[in-house]
Amino acid sequence: MKKLKKLIAPVLVILAGVLYWLFGYDKPELSIEPNASPVETGLMEMPALTSGERLVEHGAYVSSYNTETLIPNWVAYELTAAETEGDRSREGREFRMDPQLKGVPQAMREDYAGSGWTKGHLMPAADAAFNSTAMGETFYFTNICPQHETLNAGDWQYLEKRVRQWAKRYGSVWVVTGPIVGENRYGTIGERDVVVPDAFFKALLVRKNNGSYSAIAFVMDNDGERYYLKDCCLSVNDLEALTGLDLFPGLDDTVEEKVEATVRLSDWGIR
Repeated sequence: MKKLKKLIAPVLVILAGVLYWLFGYDKPELSIEPNASPVETGLMEMPALTSGERLVEHGAYVSSYNTETLIPNWVAYELTAAETEGDRSREGREFRMDPQLKGVPQAMREDYAGSGWTKGHLMPAADAAFNSTAMGETFYFTNICPQHETLNAGDWQYLEKRVRQWAKRYGSVWVVTGPIVGENRYGTIGERDVVVPDAFFKALLVRKNNGSYSAIAFVMDNDGERYYLKDCCLSVNDLEALTGLDLFPGLDDTVEEKVEATVRLSDWGIR
C-alpha cells in the first residue's frame, strides 16, 4: 500500500499541474476598491475611476460596465508576450450575460439577433487564448459592443493583431479600449435598447528597453469604411479630450504629459 501511495502521489501532482495549466489563471486575482487609483491597484492600464462606475473584474480584464447603455464604458488589460503564444480555440464559445452582474441590466444575445450588428469584442478572444477560462470570459456582454461587421472582421481586427505584435516586441502592452457613443447616430438595438456606438477607441502604452514609455491611440468609426493605422492614430491627450477619460494616470507625473502628448510612429512601426 505504501508503494502504491508513493506511485500515485507524483501522478496526482502532475495531474493537478495539468488542470491548473488548463483552467487556472496566470494572473493574480484582482480586488479593486471603488475609489482606488491606478497607482494603488498596481494596474498601469486602469483609467482614473469616477464615482458610480460599476467595475467587473475578471482574470484577464477589467470592465467598466454601463447599465444604461448596456455596453462597457471601457475595458482595460495588460497583454504580455507570453500570453500571445496561447493556442486555445474559440470554437463552440457562446456569448452570454456576465454572472458577476446577476440581477443587473445587461445585453442579451436576443438583442443582437437580426439587428445587422455583430457582437464585437473589446478585449479580443485571441488575446485570452492563453487560458480556456479567460477566453470564455471575453464572451461576456460586459466585454461586447454592437459593431459593424466590416469593421469587426477588417481593420479593427487588424489593429488587434498589431497589438499582439507590439506585446511580443516590447514584452507587454497596456491596453484601454472602448466605444465612443458620440451622437448615437445608429440608435439602439433589441428590446433592451442596447446602444450602438458611433466609433471605437484603443489606447496603448508600452515600456521600451531603455526604460522610457511610448503611447498611442486609435479611433475608428463604426462603419464599413477603410481605416489605415497612420490615418486614424492620435495622441492619448487628444483621445482624452474626445472621450473625457483620464488614461494611464499611473504614469509618473513627470513623464505622463510628455508621453501622452507625443506619438512616435517609429515606436509602433507605422509609416
